[in-house]
Amino acid sequence: MSMYPLELVAPMAQDLTNYGFDGLKTVEEVDTFVTEKPGTVLMVVNSVCGCAAAMARPGVKLAIQNESKPDHLATVFAGVDVDATNRAREYMLPYPPSSPCIGLFKDGQLVHMLERHHIEGRSAEMIADNLRQAFDQYC
Repeated sequence: MSMYPLELVAPMAQDLTNYGFDGLKTVEEVDTFVTEKPGTVLMVVNSVCGCAAAMARPGVKLAIQNESKPDHLATVFAGVDVDATNRAREYMLPYPPSSPCIGLFKDGQLVHMLERHHIEGRSAEMIADNLRQAFDQYC
């Protein structure tokens, strides 16, 4: 059950799904993406907060224009896709749950993590630079 009206969050979710991200709604979809997709998976825990709108989503969209980029792009929406978000966060342990956050997985293993405190107060370009460095290393 969603904590937010779907008409409110739909444009925020589409900000990534219209950009090539798969919007994951179930635990099974998250499991498939993290454990069964070969190569690298970028998982964005999206949210309604201002730092998701102003920094995280724009930063991710800039980053995936990089020459080396993840093989698969996925997103879950905190407070909307509750079960899927909780499962994504399990894969991101030992990092505590935060929204937004961005995890890069390689062959099912978390190899890079941007928590909310890495996103707040930083520009979209700074977030993109951080992710590009990770992509150059792991993708």
